[in-house]
Amino acid sequence: MASTTALPGWLPFANRVVKFLHRLGLPLGTIQLLSVPGRSTGELRTTPVSPFTAGAHQYVVSPVPKSDWVRNAGAAGWGMLRRGRVSRRVTLETVTDPAEKEAALRAFPDQVPNGVPFFVKVGAVTSASPDEFAAAAPGCAVFRVGPA
Repeated sequence: MASTTALPGWLPFANRVVKFLHRLGLPLGTIQLLSVPGRSTGELRTTPVSPFTAGAHQYVVSPVPKSDWVRNAGAAGWGMLRRGRVSRRVTLETVTDPAEKEAALRAFPDQVPNGVPFFVKVGAVTSASPDEFAAAAPGCAVFRVGPA
C-alpha cells in the first residue's frame, strides 16, 4: 500500500505541543525530538520521532519518504535527538537494504504501538500487523541511528 502525499491537518499543531512539552522536560511515551540541519539554510529543523530498536540497531522511520525532515536527514547524515531536556548527537544512515528495512519496520508496531495510527492515517498500512509493516518497507524511509 502506498502512502498518501498529504499529511494530516492536525500534524503541525500536534508537533508544536510535543515540542513544547519536551522543552518543559516532559517527554511523551517513545517520542523524542530529532533536529537535523536544513538542506539550504543549515538551520536545525525539529520533528517528533520515535526511535526504536530492531536487532542490534536503533532506527527512526517515516511513512512519508519525501517529507522535509527525511530529505534533510538524508542530506545531513546527522542530527540531535532530544528526550525531555537531554540531547545527544547521532549519525543518521539511510537504510537502502530491503531486508534490513523490512526487519526494522516489522519491529515497529511492537516497539512503537502509539505510532501505528499515524502509518494508518497516511495510508502506508491498514493495521498493526508486522507483516504489513514489512511489506510497506519499499515506500518508507528508514534511518539507522548511531553514535556521533
